[in-house]
Amino acid sequence: VMCQTQRDRAAEAAAGTGDEGALIGAGFMSERGVEHDGRTSIGHRLAGREEAVPPPYWAYPWGGGAVLARHLLDSPETVARRRVLDLGAGSGLVAIAAAKAGAAAVTAVDVDANAIAAIGLNAAINGVDLVAVAADIIEAPPPEETDLLVVGDLFYDPALALRAMAFLRRCQTAGIEVLISDPERAYLPLAQLKRIA
Repeated sequence: VMCQTQRDRAAEAAAGTGDEGALIGAGFMSERGVEHDGRTSIGHRLAGREEAVPPPYWAYPWGGGAVLARHLLDSPETVARRRVLDLGAGSGLVAIAAAKAGAAAVTAVDVDANAIAAIGLNAAINGVDLVAVAADIIEAPPPEETDLLVVGDLFYDPALALRAMAFLRRCQTAGIEVLISDPERAYLPLAQLKRIA
C-alpha cells in the first residue's frame, strides 16, 4: 500500500487535486536494481557471513520498498528536481530509484553501518550519486533541505512505528511531503493515512 498522511489529503482537497490523479501499479523493477544476497554479493562480502548465518535485513528488497522504488521510476515527477530523504534505506533501493528518476539530491539514512556501505556500493553499481548516512534521526528535528521523505517497510515493530509516525508528522508540519509504502503490517496506522495506490 502506498500512502500519504491525512494532512496531505487535506492539502490536496484545498488545492483541488488528489484522488483524480493517476494511481500506480506494483510492477517489477526492470532496471538493474540492487545486488541481492548470495556468496558473491555485496551483502555477503560486507557482512563476512558464512552460508549458515542469515543475511542482514537489508540484503534483499522488502515489498514496500520495491513498490515505492517502482512508483518513483514510473512517476518521475514525484521526485524530479526535489530533495529526497529515504528513511530506513536498507540496501538503498528506493534512494537509488529516486536518483534515477531525477531527484535533485538524495540522502539515504539507516541505523546500520553495513547498510550504509551497501548503499554506497549499490549506488556506484547503478551510476547514481547520493549521500548515505548512518544515523537514527527519528528523534531529531525534521531534516533541513528536504522536500520529500520516502519510507518503505518501517512499520514492522510497534515501538518503531510509533516513533516513526511522530517523526513523519513533525516532518509534514515542517512542509516536507511524506510517502509511505508498506504491505499493510499490523503497526501501519492506516486510519491516519491516505491510500494512493
